[in-house]
Amino acid sequence: MQVSLVCTDHRGGVSRNTEDRLNRQNANSPSTGTRSKFRAVAMVARSLGQLSVQSVPSSSEQSVKTGMKYRNLGKSGLRVSCLGLGKITRQTVCMAEQLMTLAYENGINLFDTAEVYAAGKRSSLVITTKIFWALLLLNCGSYFAGLKASLERLQLDYVDVVFANRPDPNTPMEETVRAMTHVINQGMAMYWGTSRWSPMEIMEAYSVARQFNQIPPICEQAEYHMFQREKVEVQLPELFHKIGVGAMTWSPLACGIISGKYDGRVPPYSRASLKGYQWLKDKILSEEGRRQQAKLKELQAIAERLGCTLPQLAIAWCLRNEGVSSVLLGASNTDQLMENIGAIQVLPKLSSSITHEVDSILGNKPYSKKDYRS
Repeated sequence: MQVSLVCTDHRGGVSRNTEDRLNRQNANSPSTGTRSKFRAVAMVARSLGQLSVQSVPSSSEQSVKTGMKYRNLGKSGLRVSCLGLGKITRQTVCMAEQLMTLAYENGINLFDTAEVYAAGKRSSLVITTKIFWALLLLNCGSYFAGLKASLERLQLDYVDVVFANRPDPNTPMEETVRAMTHVINQGMAMYWGTSRWSPMEIMEAYSVARQFNQIPPICEQAEYHMFQREKVEVQLPELFHKIGVGAMTWSPLACGIISGKYDGRVPPYSRASLKGYQWLKDKILSEEGRRQQAKLKELQAIAERLGCTLPQLAIAWCLRNEGVSSVLLGASNTDQLMENIGAIQVLPKLSSSITHEVDSILGNKPYSKKDYRS
């Protein structure tokens, strides 16, 4: 089981049922400061898996310091920063703490990490946990026990969102939906979402939930970048309009391919040079990889015209999609994180003409049935 924590400052508005549940917490416990709070939760949660932190601004819709914008997660009441901090798997606890603190101070309130965690006192947290069915016996009882064990390790009464990572082909959809509904009804979670599910599977979960008066998912976590567009640009928008499922996307730089650092080779100490990433190395050095690098050189020229870096252009390009609630970033150091956050400043520069120019270079814009009809 991987665990994902989302921490939210509820000063500006309390999401569904949060107030009642916070009354069961010690809301008056003293605050110890951002850094020490981050360290404390890191020590508790390091062995568990995955986390997200979400802090909603008190009144305005954006952070004054960085221009960070906040969006609802699907059609739910949960609000997240349009940029989040993704997996931090190669950093020391000290570096991870610096990254999370820097992200939080610059308006990011959504963290989705593995190995190291961050949080404040429980009264300002929205917490999610991601469940891998392969690690559990395939029944509702085992799922309930697994989530309960995670809550005990985290010393929490509930989480706000439970994500089911990859549907189990051996478990009926009805049982999955009933399991998710059960933990919500038991007060152990407020919402549930999916990760790496197909649109057909998400729609099936929604239909089953409606048929049996259960609770449907609110969000799908999906890979999205310049070289992978179909699901997020065509399939998920249809689900959003039909059933309200939002999109939280990851890998905006395609595992570093769009960073521009490879350019037909694999530098030492890069991700593709690491053990276990041979698939990435092969992809970069393939014929398709060389074609992608050629396109990136053309995109670099656009970035220079806009006064930004190629990664900033790529991240802003993902953010231009209004159907995306949040884009999860990856960063190995503070300079890289600040560069990525700078994509917020590039977003207003992406005019329709610039977007069209990018699409012409990529040559992979997907078309929905609506596009064909028009």
